[in-house]
This record gives sequence, C-alpha cells and structure tokens, in this order.
Amino acid sequence: MKEIPLVEVEKLLDRFILWLGQYGETSWDHQTYFAGPVGRRAKALYYRNKALGTMAVAPMILSEALAPSARRLFSDRLRFPIADAHYAMGFAFKARAYDDPGARARAGSFLAELERSRCSGYREWCWGYPFDWETRNGTIRQGTPLITTTPYVYEAFREVHRIDGNSRWLEAMASMVRHVTKDIEDYPYSPTASTCSYTPFDKGGIINASAYRACMLAWASIDFDEIRYWRVAERNLNFVLETQNPDGSWPYSVDGARDFVDHFHTCFVLKALAKIDSLRPNEACRNAINKGIQYYLENLLDDKKLPKPFSKAPRMTVYRRELYDYAECINLCVLLRDRIVEMGVVLNHVIADLLARWIKPDGSFRSRELWLSWDNVPMHRWAQSQMFRSLSLLALKERDSQAANRVA
Repeated sequence: MKEIPLVEVEKLLDRFILWLGQYGETSWDHQTYFAGPVGRRAKALYYRNKALGTMAVAPMILSEALAPSARRLFSDRLRFPIADAHYAMGFAFKARAYDDPGARARAGSFLAELERSRCSGYREWCWGYPFDWETRNGTIRQGTPLITTTPYVYEAFREVHRIDGNSRWLEAMASMVRHVTKDIEDYPYSPTASTCSYTPFDKGGIINASAYRACMLAWASIDFDEIRYWRVAERNLNFVLETQNPDGSWPYSVDGARDFVDHFHTCFVLKALAKIDSLRPNEACRNAINKGIQYYLENLLDDKKLPKPFSKAPRMTVYRRELYDYAECINLCVLLRDRIVEMGVVLNHVIADLLARWIKPDGSFRSRELWLSWDNVPMHRWAQSQMFRSLSLLALKERDSQAANRVA
C-alpha cells in the first residue's frame, strides 16, 4: 500500500495554521443564507408549502451554486462552538505529535473561547448554534443545546486534559456529562433501546444524535468510573444498532420523512461505533460496523474511491463534492484502517485528491466542488476545522506508527 505523504501533510498543516491566524476565528457558514430573518422565512415556507417554498428559496440556492461568495450579504461572520472544539482537538493532536508547546497553548485558547460561548440559561455546560436554525419541526433558537455539538466539546476538553491534566478541564467535562444525562431526554424505542432527544425539547428519533450521546457517555463511564453512564449509553447504542437497515446503511431519522443516506452522517455513526467498540468491545457493535463499512464502500464512494455526498439524496444538490465528506472520510479511515484493509486504500486516494485539488494558495481549503466551479468561501464549521482536526490526527497516528517501527 502506498505510504501517506506525511511531509506534505505536515507542510499543509503549517500553512493552514498561518492562514487561520490571518483570517481569524469567525466565518460564514453553509447555513448563512438561511440564518437571517429573510432566509428563515423562506425556509419555513418551504417546509409548509413545497411549491411556494421552492420559489422562495430558489434565489438563495442559485446564488450558492453560481456565486457562493454572495452569502456574506445575508449575515455577518460568526463564531461556531463546534469549530472551536475541532480546532482545539487539532491543536491538541499537533501538540502530542510534535511536543509543541505553541500548539498546546492554541488548544487551550480555543477551550477558553468555548467556556465563554456555552449556552446561557443552563446550569450545566452545553453548546448549540450561534444562529436561529429553521427546521421542518420549527425554529431551534440560538443557544439551544444540541447533542450534536456538546459531545465534540467534551472530546476537545478531554484531549487537552490528556496533555496537561488541568483539573479545570475535568470539572467542565463533568458538567457536560450532567447536562447530557439530565437535560437531554430518553424515549423508549424497544425493550433494550432508547432514542435520545436532539435538544432538551424534542422527541428524538435521529440516529446520529443517539450515536453521539452513546459515544460521549461511553467515554464518561471510563473517565469518571461511573457504570451508570454506560447504562444510559448502552440503550442509545442499541437504538443505533436496531435501526440499521438490512443493507448496512442508516437513515437520518426513523420518522419516515427523512430517510436519506448521506456521507458525513454515515461517518458520524460509524465513528461513534468504532470508538465505543474500542472502549467496550461488543460483538453486535463490531458486526454493525462491518455491515456499515461494506455499504459505505459500495455506495458512498465513487469509482475513484472518493466521497460521494449521498447514496440516497433527499433533493437536488448544487455540488459534486463536499469538504466535510473528505474530513469525515479521513477520520473514519484513520480509525478503521488497521482492521479493514480497504479503508487504508481509500485514505490514500482521498489524501492524494485533497493535496492535488482542494488546497487554496492561502493555505485554506476549498469548501465545495460545485457542478460548474468551486465554492472557495472558507467556512470554519463547514469544514475547515474538521479537516484541520482530521489531518492533525492523521499526522499524530503516522508519527506514532513510525516511532513504533523504529523501536521494533
């Protein structure tokens, strides 16, 4: 198998860090078009009336396809907690890989930002979006805790605590666990499984939400030596296992309305299962991973072994490829390549294409390959930070492997 070009990856990380320092830690987002009042009303109309709503959102979708830089007309740049968490993890991995005190300090600075951006109105520490998010079920207001955000922050604090042992980070992690067990609700799905809510206020049913919670609480059961956290995690894990389709895929939700299968949500679920299995080995979990990876390899990669956005799309898309898919593909490959040989092959193809086509002259990444051109607007949450984290993790694992080979 061809070796990962580690030197090129390291150079890219250094260039990206310089770009990040110059560009700043706020950005636009793929939701920018719909985060303001005009976009939200158009999106809400789309959910109520497909025909009229399509006409309302069409100008924004057309702009995204033909002039993506116009999104800056719809909203100011924002700071995204989920991006800060990924940057904190990326710098933590870099600090470990190179014994780099500067990277360790940068990781801590992102945790400090997260301390400031946590949701107000909640006793325990939790995070959501910095904008009002219009969904088919109504508006999720800015600052509403999301189970798809807080676990990333937990992981970020966990990785930095692993480096410096600062009790401040551990206390924050304990608060996050209390939030996830008390404020996020559980709803029975079967005698052995429960689905968790996405926010403190909904009824659950979204697969990746339960996968996130199961993974975070599996970590917490070990970090705090509390078996009761695993008992909660286990029921959410069983929900994920029981909702896997016979072909190995997962729908986005069990509500019947959102049965699409896409790339990065599939990666989210498989990543969580892989992490849980590494903490608490489980044959059912391992079987689900194997089935899921088989589906992934056959349906979510093209003939060049590059990520496809959807195997079953919910609507027409304006792009061919997505940076977020590349970032999550790299994460999944790093987790599973030692167990599943094909994932190592995919990793090589994805890294080669990333280095060849996705790097901008300033050191940042292209955001999307559109049908006719590129979306070059840098968006921290979508997915500059995710790519930085995935490449930093890859560099750490490659250096660890090289060190082990030298010892052997």
